Amino acid sequence: MPPGGAFAPYKPRSPEFRAAAQALRGLRQDLFRDVLAYRPLPRRDPDGPLIGRLPGRLREYATWTPHALVAGSGLLTLLAAWSAAESEVTAPVYGLVLLVPVLLTLVRPVAAFWLALLATAVTSAVAGTYDDWPWPPEGFLAYLTVLTVVAVRTRPRTAAWMWVVTAFYAFTTETVGTSYDNDSGAMLTVSALVLLAVSVWHIRREAEETVTAQQTVTEHERSRRTLLEERTTIARELHDVVAHHMSVVAIQAEAAPYRVQDPPPELEKAFATIRENAVAALTELRRVLGVVRAEDDAAPDAPQPTLADLDTLLANVREAGLDVSKAVTGAVRELPQGVELSAYRIVQEALSNVLRHAPGAEARVEIGYVLGGLGLRVVNGPPPAPSLVKPSPGAGHGITGMRERVSMLAGEMTAGPTDEGGYEGGYEVTVFLPAASVAPVGGAETGTVGGDGTAV
Repeated sequence: MPPGGAFAPYKPRSPEFRAAAQALRGLRQDLFRDVLAYRPLPRRDPDGPLIGRLPGRLREYATWTPHALVAGSGLLTLLAAWSAAESEVTAPVYGLVLLVPVLLTLVRPVAAFWLALLATAVTSAVAGTYDDWPWPPEGFLAYLTVLTVVAVRTRPRTAAWMWVVTAFYAFTTETVGTSYDNDSGAMLTVSALVLLAVSVWHIRREAEETVTAQQTVTEHERSRRTLLEERTTIARELHDVVAHHMSVVAIQAEAAPYRVQDPPPELEKAFATIRENAVAALTELRRVLGVVRAEDDAAPDAPQPTLADLDTLLANVREAGLDVSKAVTGAVRELPQGVELSAYRIVQEALSNVLRHAPGAEARVEIGYVLGGLGLRVVNGPPPAPSLVKPSPGAGHGITGMRERVSMLAGEMTAGPTDEGGYEGGYEVTVFLPAASVAPVGGAETGTVGGDGTAV
């Protein structure tokens, strides 16, 4: 066995060899594989920036603009070939030889290139009275049209290979030599400029598509990240609410037997079971929901806000420059803590949006205690025209967070511009949160709190 084992004769290929092999594979893939593949030229987008501005019938016709341009070029080539033919007998044949490759670019672009090259060779061989060789003016026009259309319909690498093949053909014809003037230099120069322009157009369009796709993905990821952050916040708050109640259940179950003198063993056992289940549920809850809390995110010291803290929130936004009023209708009653917290957060986010997007506008918060739930409505007018504070463009993720809270409580929400109630040109957020009453807090209260916080 030779030194180095059985694989010693196999030496690694040089970078030059690999580059040449890759180039030949590209040539075979672009100009030889699937030469007769059927690839019809698609119509233009009827909703494009230019065609979309046209009226209905004219827009329908405008979608065929690429086909009309190719057909017009073919017709021009046919007329030029017909007038340049030596006799009326050869004129139709000569015209069709140059016309067919141009029209073939509409359905089989690669085959059209090879047919155009073949037509150039045939016409240059049989036509001996032309001053320009091997591309007479009509052949020059037909071949350049085919190169342009095929380059537009394929990709820059294919355009490069077509120019290389054209240069090889031009070098061959110049080597053979004739008594006529050779116009290969003109063809190579003009075709190089045209193919370069088409390749630059391809690269620019691909770059724009890539940027558009990246922007779409970025916006989607931003919305998804905002949604996940909002869900994380809700999970943290629910964890705090549910953990509090489960802790109360466990403590009461442990203390209940001591409130009864000589409790029966069955009662003590029942309370012990309740406490064990409550502790187990609390432990499992903290284990599952604890993953949404960062290691350095300690539990809040203050209790979670409720609708009872809404006046403090309104006072804060008034200090920030927002003229806001509050109206409460229905019998005020205590609602489940999750509903109270979500309602508070929704009003908070809606008022924050008003501060960001409509600085200086008037706002109104309406709370309705209705049968089976709680209704919220936050509406604002447009910002004053001469305003020193510019609205923030924002990304609109506050609405996403509000919708997420409403959906988790199986509620309903609408948000959009409004033109009612003197707030024409403003914005309105309406929410209904289904909830059962916990305990009445007082009698029926119907009133409005003005800008100074006093009831009116």
